[in-house]
Amino acid sequence: MKAYLLLAVAIAAELFGTSMLKATEGFTKPLPGIGVIIGFGLSFYCLSLSLQFIPLSIAYAIWSGVGTAITAAIGVVIWKEQISIYTVLGILLIIGGVILLNLKSPVDTH
Repeated sequence: MKAYLLLAVAIAAELFGTSMLKATEGFTKPLPGIGVIIGFGLSFYCLSLSLQFIPLSIAYAIWSGVGTAITAAIGVVIWKEQISIYTVLGILLIIGGVILLNLKSPVDTH
């Protein structure tokens, strides 16, 4: 359970870092740039800790898949980006891939 909590923190930090990346406007704004460094630093740290218990293929699939899906939603809701049927289909395929990778996978979550 601790491993998945670490993975959840890694995902949340990555989402924060990615949102701050957009806010930097090409790194012309320094304060959001600091948020990028903190967000991605914490994300990779927590992801690396979760890898002590979760296989790399599973952890990375969850981290990147959930991160991609929620980042797309953040783009639409916060940054008013356009969404298309192709975007929705792509996100559904990513989620399906993560689910398939997790089916009957051996995971030690101590």
